Amino acid sequence: MVDEPVIVIGAGPAGTRAAQRLVQAGLRPVVIDENDRQGGQIYRRQPANFHRPPEKLYGTEAAKATALHSDFEMLRPHIDYRPGTTVWGVSEAGLMTVHASTVDVVPFSRVIIASGATDRIMPVPGWTTPGTYSLGAAQIALKAQACAIGGRPVFMGTGPLLYLVAWQYLQAGVAPAAVLDTSSLATRLRGLRGMASRARVVANGVRYMADLVRAGVKLHAGIMPRGIESSDGGVSAVTWRDAKGVLRHVSCDAVGMGYGLRSETQLADLLKCEFIFDPCFQQWRPHVDRDGRTTRPDIYLAGDGVLLRGADAAEAAGQLAACAVLRDTGYAVDAQEILPLHGTLATMNRFGRGLAQAFPWPAHLAAGLPDETVVCRCENITAGEIRRAAGELDAPEMNRAKALTRPGMGRCQGRMCGLAAAEVLAAARDVPVREVGRLRTAAPIKPLPLNCTVKS
Repeated sequence: MVDEPVIVIGAGPAGTRAAQRLVQAGLRPVVIDENDRQGGQIYRRQPANFHRPPEKLYGTEAAKATALHSDFEMLRPHIDYRPGTTVWGVSEAGLMTVHASTVDVVPFSRVIIASGATDRIMPVPGWTTPGTYSLGAAQIALKAQACAIGGRPVFMGTGPLLYLVAWQYLQAGVAPAAVLDTSSLATRLRGLRGMASRARVVANGVRYMADLVRAGVKLHAGIMPRGIESSDGGVSAVTWRDAKGVLRHVSCDAVGMGYGLRSETQLADLLKCEFIFDPCFQQWRPHVDRDGRTTRPDIYLAGDGVLLRGADAAEAAGQLAACAVLRDTGYAVDAQEILPLHGTLATMNRFGRGLAQAFPWPAHLAAGLPDETVVCRCENITAGEIRRAAGELDAPEMNRAKALTRPGMGRCQGRMCGLAAAEVLAAARDVPVREVGRLRTAAPIKPLPLNCTVKS
């Protein structure tokens, strides 16, 4: 049985269902949430004094979002909920957390990490111009504060989030100037077989695109980004080559950019979990079994933080990880509960891999980035400096390149630039990206206030 608390990190779909299952078994888990309100990114909640209806915030997923929020509120008396709290490190005594400016050490018997994912960025000349946001940030502005990133934004990148955010802006009264997608119609057709396992979700995506077209928004497929232009210190236009190679230009006052997602894996790395390279998603991720057990017996993973499958899969994976904790600590769990969860995730796996095939990460763009393009914005490290590490300084892998030229050494610790920097390094050395490895994680994984005090 469990001595120290079971800790759930994250209160999105995976974290909420994990906590719910632990409470059903009679435990009182600690739920650590970086956000001030539960819901995660996909079901992000507004500040307490904002009152936009769920249908406006979540569209076709309003019922699911409302159910998740309601279930969490029912859990509140039975859990130790710590909102606004970040896990930034690990010690022998437990997880290092910070809330406001107070640092605490939280002991644990088991940890379920449900930390979600963040945008995956491929730099382009001008992407650090004020007025350029990640797709996730553009969505947060709309959901949390009912603010738009601009009055005439361009959304550029690839993946379903590209169209969802553009559609959400349209619903909010902001018509995008254009949607520019690096994936081609041919790759989308190749991914259709896997995506067909969730026909309703595909139909929703088609509907978003149709609504955008009906509103006069131009959708361009198979594009190659060339640059984000600026005037008066802000974004003024985007240039790209279309599928026929013709250089094109569209005026705008903001850009939302993202090329799918990357799993938030830094805590699993700090906790010494084993990683594997996933060729489908072209990124490293923690190795887990079907129930979310990592290679470390007291650490479990669930949701997009280990495999990119979306919110529905995250709910099932969160419940499964909690069941794994319960089984491993001597609690009885009926096999009839596990089987349908495995079935759900099998469907989600086919869908997630279909999406990755339909909207592939445009790794080929890294080789063509001009030398002066900033890749690591924290340290202002350019593609040319990473190429110098690859060639003149003979860095064979990412951590050597980091030591020599500093990509990933700033406040984001490589979360934003790490995958793109690896592509630049791999292209410069003409090797597959898996051969240059991944950036090792170092604490603190998130910035800490200078005036921190340690809780006694």
